[in-house]
Amino acid sequence: MRGERDVIARIRARVPAAPPWLLVGIGDDAAVVKPERGALEVLTTDGLIEGVHFERRFSGPREIGWKALAVNLSDIAAMGGTPRLALLSLALPASASDAEVDAILDGFLALAAESRVTLAGGNITRSPGPLMIDVTVVGFARARHILTRSGGRAGDDLYVTGEIGAAAAGLSFLQRQETGDAKEPRDPTQPRDARGPQAAENIGGMAACVRRHCAPEPRLRIGALLGRNRAATACMDLSDGLADAVRQIAEASGTGAAIDAAALPIPSAARQWYGLAGIDPILAATAGGDDYELLFSAPRRARGRLATVTRQARGIPITRIGQLTKEPPIVLVRDGVPEPLPRGFVHF
Repeated sequence: MRGERDVIARIRARVPAAPPWLLVGIGDDAAVVKPERGALEVLTTDGLIEGVHFERRFSGPREIGWKALAVNLSDIAAMGGTPRLALLSLALPASASDAEVDAILDGFLALAAESRVTLAGGNITRSPGPLMIDVTVVGFARARHILTRSGGRAGDDLYVTGEIGAAAAGLSFLQRQETGDAKEPRDPTQPRDARGPQAAENIGGMAACVRRHCAPEPRLRIGALLGRNRAATACMDLSDGLADAVRQIAEASGTGAAIDAAALPIPSAARQWYGLAGIDPILAATAGGDDYELLFSAPRRARGRLATVTRQARGIPITRIGQLTKEPPIVLVRDGVPEPLPRGFVHF
């Protein structure tokens, strides 16, 4: 791999022309940006570390670059914001080739273009250990459109976008496939970039689950709609699992929560995979992370506004899965019987 300046020059050559509001972009010590008039800035940062958030033997470099931006965009969506610019920092091990760095940038810039996000700068450094990617995203929202975790009230319904449990099932599939426990072993002649979704194509529905783990789709449009029409009272993304998000919103809002197990939108492929593995699909789907869907609360009086969001969600389903309650317990209700909601993913 070439030196730091060469990598920066190659990145700079790939980035589209700067929008008028980016006064100073890649190449200086810092970016200079003109604020969005009449809006508040929404800032988030997230880092992906090889061996913790991804494995290069499971995810190709393009997927890694895509996911590094996606997890940050998901945070902006959860706040009801619109993303505007990103900063990208790469800590590259000696084993990282020029082609691998280019592919990481391919994935990152593909999602940036799709989300109308401008790469405004970042940093390149050497890592003596794993590959590390750190991304900061800056977005904006009007003051009355900001969503937080603490706005829920007892009696509000709880909703989730899309489906849950797919990403965790996809990772489980990849792990078992590597050890030879999956139904369809990976063809060892396939290149590394084909070990993700392509490796699961012959197992019913698992390719989609693997894609959810390797290249999640942040729900930017729905998050912005929820904020703009004030349909939601609280919101959080599902980076560490539905169970974690339910607990965080309930605790921040000073409520309890009851989740209806029968209502959970778990894809059939994930249910079947968990069943084959001897794992309770409900517990696995609520505890598993990496879904990057949105969990939000909404009062019943906002159902008309929520119906508008659903119509404009471009086919992404929005499912009512429970309710915030006055009493503090946070429970999963299965066949009318409450049980403790499992914990989500915990880093420490």
